[in-house]
Amino acid sequence: MKTDTIAAIATAMANSGIGIVRISGEEAFSVIDKIYHPKKGNKILSQAASHTVHYGYIYDGDKVVDEVMVLVLKSPNTYTREDTVEIDCHGGTLVLTRILETAVKFGARLAEPGEFTKRAFLNGRIDLSQAESVIDVINAQNDFALESSLRQLQGTVKQEVQKIRGKLLHEIAFIESALDDPEHISMEGYGDRLLGTVEDLSCQISSLVSSSENGILLKEGINTVIIGKPNVGKSSLMNLLAGEERAIVTDIAGTTRDALREQINLNGITLNVVDTAGIRDTEDKVERIGVDRAKSYLGQADLVLFMVDSSACLDKDDEEILSLLSGKNDGKKVIVLLNKSDLGQAVTEDLVRAQMGQDGMGYPILTVSVKDGKGMEGLEQAIKEMFFHGDLSLHNEIYITNVRQKSALQSALCSLSMVKQSIEDRMPEDFYSIDLTDACEELGNITGESVGEDLVNEIFSKFCMGK
Repeated sequence: MKTDTIAAIATAMANSGIGIVRISGEEAFSVIDKIYHPKKGNKILSQAASHTVHYGYIYDGDKVVDEVMVLVLKSPNTYTREDTVEIDCHGGTLVLTRILETAVKFGARLAEPGEFTKRAFLNGRIDLSQAESVIDVINAQNDFALESSLRQLQGTVKQEVQKIRGKLLHEIAFIESALDDPEHISMEGYGDRLLGTVEDLSCQISSLVSSSENGILLKEGINTVIIGKPNVGKSSLMNLLAGEERAIVTDIAGTTRDALREQINLNGITLNVVDTAGIRDTEDKVERIGVDRAKSYLGQADLVLFMVDSSACLDKDDEEILSLLSGKNDGKKVIVLLNKSDLGQAVTEDLVRAQMGQDGMGYPILTVSVKDGKGMEGLEQAIKEMFFHGDLSLHNEIYITNVRQKSALQSALCSLSMVKQSIEDRMPEDFYSIDLTDACEELGNITGESVGEDLVNEIFSKFCMGK
């Protein structure tokens, strides 16, 4: 592990009220002593008490760089468990860069992306699941994603995984001891006892895997596409959800020629919405491309919002879209919105269900008026029912929000199923140990106890520079 002293700008590179330059490593205090001058007296920061703040100036030789406050943090009670200095300065990009350059000039080096958090992991302050939650906190798009990430940062995933892993290690140790000393450790009936333990642990892991569907949606958002024929109100719905005029709305059919994307927070639910061109037969080459793209986005979506002009009878364009949504649909979730209810209703829920047949019986069909904002509460509730079983509260549950962690859990579950098969087939006990060890290794990948250096480097390369 690198133990040299690193430095980076820890705040955004944009003009603001204040900015922070962070320095961490064995020579952090040596670096700050060379560039910091107190406002009064000649206090040397390496001799200052830990967790104290000092007022003065950063100097590059005999030239003042900025007026600053310096926070002194001594090992091991720091983010990285190394000696750390944080320089609070004015938040201009030029002054931040000058202070960073000065720190590098006098003994630090530029930090790699995520290197401060990487050192916190390598020095044992946090495990890998907590380290990954750091970037999730930074990137959280809604309150529920933030709450889940903060709970993981506090160690909820780590604690759950370590409990399961501890039980596996106990069984592995017992098998190895019994095989080494069969005269004193009996394995009579052990397979049946182990089967109960494995089934219990499999249930716990399965529960974590099941949580990942909601967890990843909470974190990354629901990929949502709005489809319908021209002039049914798709762009108006996009603007209503976004709370601003993001899409051009006119009475001219075919106004939307290409997809418009927007990330929308619907009371805690993040929707990655694509407003598409109206689907219809057209001779316009440009519009035809937009229609083809709309059909392509339909295949990629988690959620489809199909809009119908309920004030006019269904036509061949509506029927074409209905046929796209019927039949083999790969379990796609669809909500039908009967829009323009303020103009009278020529299309009813029963009529749409009859047109869609058995395949559309489970789709929610809502009567709305985007113009008046009517029915939007029903849309929100329908999404909650579809994706979160009607309840978006965490209720102290653990959500797996990371695809890497989900994959490791699934692999561990597979290894445990092989243990169960070996027990049922009355295989020798050393077969149990092999698969139990594999499961243990996979769980160790989540916390970082079994992870390789290449994977660690890949994970932290996705972090921002000063974190």
